[in-house]
Amino acid sequence: MLWSPSQDFVEQSNLSHYMKWLAQNKKLPFSDYHDLWKWSVNNLEDFWESIWEFFNIIRDGAYQSVLSDKDTFDVSWFEGANVNYAEHILRNATDKNPAILFKNESGNIKELSWKELQSQVASLQHIFRNWNVSQGDCIAAYLPCIPEATVSLLAAVSLGAIWSSCSPDFGTSAVIDRFSQINPKILIAVDRYTYGGKSFDKTAVIQELMDALPSVEHVLLISDKSTFETFLKPITSFANVIQDTDREMKYVRVPFSHPLWILFSSGTTGLPKAFVHSHGGILLEQLKYGAFHNDFKVGERCFWYTTTGWMMWNYIHGSLLAGGTMVLYDGSVAYPDLQALWKFIEDARIVHFGTSAGFILANMKEGIEPVKNFDLSSLRSISSTGSTLPPEGFEWIYKAVKKDVWLASMSGGSDVCSAFVGGNPTWPVYVGEIQCRALACHLKAYNEEGLSVEGEVGEMVILSPMPSMPIYFWNDSENKRYKESYFEQYPNVWRHGDWIELTEHQGIIIYGRSDATLNKGGVRIGTSEIYRAVDKISEIKDSLIICIEEKNGSFWMPLFVIMEEGFMLTDALKQKINSTLRSEYSPRHVPDEIISVSDIPYTISGKKTETPVKKIFMGKDPAKVISAGALKNPGSMDFFIGLAKKRFS
Repeated sequence: MLWSPSQDFVEQSNLSHYMKWLAQNKKLPFSDYHDLWKWSVNNLEDFWESIWEFFNIIRDGAYQSVLSDKDTFDVSWFEGANVNYAEHILRNATDKNPAILFKNESGNIKELSWKELQSQVASLQHIFRNWNVSQGDCIAAYLPCIPEATVSLLAAVSLGAIWSSCSPDFGTSAVIDRFSQINPKILIAVDRYTYGGKSFDKTAVIQELMDALPSVEHVLLISDKSTFETFLKPITSFANVIQDTDREMKYVRVPFSHPLWILFSSGTTGLPKAFVHSHGGILLEQLKYGAFHNDFKVGERCFWYTTTGWMMWNYIHGSLLAGGTMVLYDGSVAYPDLQALWKFIEDARIVHFGTSAGFILANMKEGIEPVKNFDLSSLRSISSTGSTLPPEGFEWIYKAVKKDVWLASMSGGSDVCSAFVGGNPTWPVYVGEIQCRALACHLKAYNEEGLSVEGEVGEMVILSPMPSMPIYFWNDSENKRYKESYFEQYPNVWRHGDWIELTEHQGIIIYGRSDATLNKGGVRIGTSEIYRAVDKISEIKDSLIICIEEKNGSFWMPLFVIMEEGFMLTDALKQKINSTLRSEYSPRHVPDEIISVSDIPYTISGKKTETPVKKIFMGKDPAKVISAGALKNPGSMDFFIGLAKKRFS
């Protein structure tokens, strides 16, 4: 046990307030969280109706039922009720706390008041109405993590339009692959962004997007320029649009299952899947998760390091739903060095700090100790996601950052724009374990026979629908891709594609993606175990592991490593790697070969991509298994493609 909440911490949590409300208003007393969780998954309708009431959902009309069919995933929620996501954010307007705090790499922290946010959203909404934007129209944004992106999102969805965004660090083809699927009516873009101390001109990209998206009728540009003669289509200045401060805010309340936004899969192995989420589903899920599993409270400053191309940007808007202050950062975590965000916590007085496991491990490897250099007294929680946080990352937080901080490791996906497993302010934190299964997430681990198991590694499955699951995939009229993605292995059971273990504490350990599982001689090995051991070796900067079953029935498990500057992959170092894996895990964890590479492929959202590399070494056509535009570093694949050709020649 690394941390345990104080009695006051527990009693003041939103989760405890909700449990008291259930006892008083529903005559449902629960002794602890696990009892509450069991009730929530066994009584879906009662649970989600309690969320509706507890958070006082604003609606038109009355719903006939909470759930149309609780025994399948092909369901409708709260049919008959009309809601609006933006309305529930802006109802929290106050002059006591700012709505948004923002910083980029070079500037000071800027504040946007709730009044300013409302005014800008109303002004932009007015322009959208003049452009005949209506329910079901798509609005696409090519923007960094700046307040203008939030203003644009709220203005779009306030009218029932459908939002989708990409970050300017996406390759042009990756943006076109996404936006060309949805035929946007409006394009909102920035012609320049800064990252790592460098400025990148995106003027040419915007023109390419205009050429590739004939459905676009209007372009709204965020720019320091006063004229836009270089563009072939008329451009409207974002800055000019939001100067009108006298517009009245209006909300179009839409059916609960009306599309809110479209998120995309990484697209590493083909055209990105387009997840369509609903107004009501995201509204209820974000209220539930943000309040109960992140413990966001009114006025608290909530930050997540993200870009507009990652679901965590959509997710952190749940802090505004909770009445908190959303904190944004536009830039690199490593500029001017890896201590930039720790300084940001101090300066912005951040209460909830969200980041990735990769960022935590990078700090750990560099020997950074924020506790010695910064005032982190405001910090109440640290959340981690994106990949598995190993036990060493847990321990580093409590040793080098803050002893009395709540570490809420979590895991979910763009599929649900939330987390299946995550934080619990009423339970202790155990090293290497995610604290709990989220409320109303009926998650289990299945063994190879499809039986539920605890205390051993199994396939992560969800047995009941969640309102923030996609209402459908865009351009998937018969739900073919949807069904193939989740329901092929187990009928009417959502298979998410992770290896997990449910622990004696009712916590969760994630061992990596099941589709990238190392299956050596019939023994399944999670990739996270390999990375955990290799990350301890100071000479290694990064690594990637795959396992290939050869045609003759044998296995080839190579480990690819990037060396730290000044080191070479010698026989002695290979022996050190192998002995570390053997001693910490087993002889089966020892790779068949260790190969030095200059780069390892990552998606734009920062996830290591083992599966495309694995498929290339299985003889698949590289053009069919990898989309270069979906990678942060597409050139990294050249080495693997070349090596695979040599193996097959």
